[in-house]
Order: sequence, then structure tokens, then C-alpha cells
Amino acid sequence: MSLLQRLIEQAKNPKGFVGSTMLSIMNAAHSGMNKWVIESGAIKNGDIVLDIGCGGGKTIQSLSKINKNGKIYGIDFSEQAVKDTTKANKEDVARGKVIVRQASVSNIPYPEEFFDKITAFQTHYFWPNLATDVKEVFRVLKQGGEFMIISEIYKINYHMKSYKTKTEIKQLFESI
Repeated sequence: MSLLQRLIEQAKNPKGFVGSTMLSIMNAAHSGMNKWVIESGAIKNGDIVLDIGCGGGKTIQSLSKINKNGKIYGIDFSEQAVKDTTKANKEDVARGKVIVRQASVSNIPYPEEFFDKITAFQTHYFWPNLATDVKEVFRVLKQGGEFMIISEIYKINYHMKSYKTKTEIKQLFESI
């Protein structure tokens, strides 16, 4: 396996020290996108928010700071990501404001229409089956809720075989 393939595998499912280092890099790399979402005003105080692929936990930390009366949930497929996110949000986890679970987007462990907002930063191109997984996301999203996929175009172009354009993603959402 090439070095590039190993790094992609660590991005998909971070493990151990190398995975934890990868999560720290992702936290730094995603900070601009986090800032953009926060400044957009999409997350309102009191929202119940799910971050899919919570990685190293900095997104959850940012969401928690602006959503003082809400609750932030995070799921990640990676056990290492759950550990790192929990550690990065130790105080909010202890207070019950932040809840982090190891889970797949294909089987989100929450009831129907539970979340006001759902975010996915740089993760959807790693999901097992985008159409099926988006359907699962919509299952746990409240009527009138918002689902935000945030990603850099070059990563979409590199990883995705289909659903590369805004039009294709919109058609997918509408069909579901």
C-alpha cells in the first residue's frame, strides 16, 4: 500500500498515534470552514446539532461555544476520533451538553426527526453509500431542519465518482 493510500485510510478511519496526529491536522485544516459556518448564522442558540464525522472534536467545540443553550452530538466511525473528540470537549461532555458516540452515518443511533441541524465537514466522500446515507441523515433531521455538507471542491473531485456538482447533490436530496 502506498503512503498516499495509507494516509487516505487514516483520514477515513484514524487509528492510534498516527490517527490522532491526522485528526489534529484535520482540526487545523477545517478551522476556516468552521468559522464560515459559524459566521453564516446557520446554527442558532438552542439548536440540537449533530456533527457527522466529528474527527478531532474542534468543530463540536466551536458549535458548542455559539450554541450555549443547545446540545451538540457527534458521531464518528473511528474509535480514535471518538476518544479525541471526547478529550477535546471534556467539560461539555461531563456536563452532558456534548454527546459523542462511535457510529456510522449508515445507521445513526438516534430517533426520527431528532436534530435541528446536521453538519458534515469533509466526510461525505468517505460514506459507504451516499444516497442511502443521505436518506438516513434525513430520517433523523426534523421537518424544516438543515443539513449542511461542507467540503473543499478539490477533495470532492478527488474522492467522488458521482455527486460532484451542486446540481447532482441537489438532485440527490430532492429524490430522497
